[in-house]
Amino acid sequence: MERYFQQDLECMSREKLVKLQNEKLVKQVWHVWSNVPYYKKKMEEAGVTPDDIKSSEDLKKLPFMSKDDLRNTYPDGLLAVPKKDVVRIHSTSGTTGKRVVGYYTQNDIDMWDECCARAITAAGGTEEDVVQVSYGYGLFTGGLGLHGGSHKAGCMTIPMSSGSTDRQIMFIMDLKASILCCTPSYAAYLAERMNEMGYGPDDIPLKAGIFGAEAWSEEMRRDIEKNLGIKAFDIYGLTELSGPGVAYECSAQEGMHINEDHFLAEIVDPDTLEPLPPGSQGELVFTSLDREAFPLLRYRTKDICRLIPEPCSCGRTHLRMEKPKGRSDDMLIIRGVNVFPSQIETVLINHGYAANYQIIVDRVNNTDTFEVKVEMTPEIFTDNIGEVEAKQKELTDGLKSMLGIKAKVTLVAPKTIARSEGKAVRVIDNRKI
Repeated sequence: MERYFQQDLECMSREKLVKLQNEKLVKQVWHVWSNVPYYKKKMEEAGVTPDDIKSSEDLKKLPFMSKDDLRNTYPDGLLAVPKKDVVRIHSTSGTTGKRVVGYYTQNDIDMWDECCARAITAAGGTEEDVVQVSYGYGLFTGGLGLHGGSHKAGCMTIPMSSGSTDRQIMFIMDLKASILCCTPSYAAYLAERMNEMGYGPDDIPLKAGIFGAEAWSEEMRRDIEKNLGIKAFDIYGLTELSGPGVAYECSAQEGMHINEDHFLAEIVDPDTLEPLPPGSQGELVFTSLDREAFPLLRYRTKDICRLIPEPCSCGRTHLRMEKPKGRSDDMLIIRGVNVFPSQIETVLINHGYAANYQIIVDRVNNTDTFEVKVEMTPEIFTDNIGEVEAKQKELTDGLKSMLGIKAKVTLVAPKTIARSEGKAVRVIDNRKI
C-alpha cells in the first residue's frame, strides 16, 4: 500500500493545487521585488512589475535567472531577508567561477526537511526504519537534506557522510540499516566492496536506496538493485532551490514527483527560452514558491527532461518529471554530435561492464578525439590481446550504434579507474573550447 508523508498536500486536487501555486507565486514575486534589488532591476528592464503577475499563466513575463546571476551577486546579492534571520547556508561544489551560496531561514529548512521526508516515505520509510545517510555533509546539500528528512519521517538516522567505506559497511550490517542515501556511483562501489567481503544480496539488510546528485541510467539502477538486493529510488534537487527533495520517485517509479506546492516547474526551449507545450522535452526551469532567504524566480537548471502530466497510479497529483536526459551544459558536442554520458553508460552495462568508466575528449589538428576508458569486471578480465581487441571492437560498434559517431575504446584492468565517494568524475575534456 502506498504511503504518504503529507497525504492532504501530496494528493490534493489539481484545481486546489493550481490555486495554491497562484497565491504563493503572487506573494513570492512581491517578496523578491521588495527585497532583492538585483532582481527588481531585471524585472524593470523586462518591463514587468508585480502587478502584472496574477497567476502562473503570467510566469512567462518574468526574466530568467541563471547560475551566472548567482555568481555575479556573490556572496549575498540575492539575499531577501536580514542576515539575522538566516540560520544556515549551503554552497555548490562548482569548480569554475565563484561558488554559489544559498541561504536558509528556519522556515526554509523546515520546508526542505518535509520535502525529503516525502521522498523517504515514498521509498517505504517508516518510524521502524534505519536510514544511513552517506551523502557528504557540510556545505553540500545532500547529507543534511536527507538527514533532516529522515528525522522528520521519524526514522533512526545514521549520519555517516561519505568515505570510510569499510566503516559504512560495518554500520549497515551491525545496525541493520534499511535505507541507504548516497550517490549512485558510491552505491555501486559499496556493492562491489560488500561482494568482496563475502556479502550477497540476501545478507544485506537494506531494502531501499535513495540515490541522486549525479546522472545514472536505468541499467545502472538494475545493477545496483541486483547487487544490493534493494529497490533503488531516484531523487532530484539543486542547491539553488534548497537541495535534494525538489522531486522524488514513488513506488510506481515512472518519473519523479515534483513538490509542486513548493516549486513551480516549466519546460522551455534551451535556445529560444520560449515555453514549450505540455509533454515536450526541453530545459527545466523552476520558481521557488516558499523560499524566504533565497527565492529564485524562473531559475534555469540546464537539465534536459520532460514533464509528465498524466495521473500517477500512486495517487499523488503532483506533476512528474522524467529523469533528466542530461544537462545542457554537461552535454558534450563531439564532431557536431550531442553526446550524454548516460548514453555511454547504457551501452557499457548492456554489454556486461560495470559503470566505471571515463570519457576523454581532446582536439588534435582541429579534429575532436573521443576515447572511452572502460574498466573490465573481474569476471570478464583477460590479458589475452586478441580477446581484449575483440571486446573493444564490440563496444566500439555498440557506442557507434547509440551515438552515431565512433569512439576509441580502451579496456583497462579491474580497479584501475579511480573510485569516487562523491560525484564520479566521468568526463575529462582537454579541448580548449
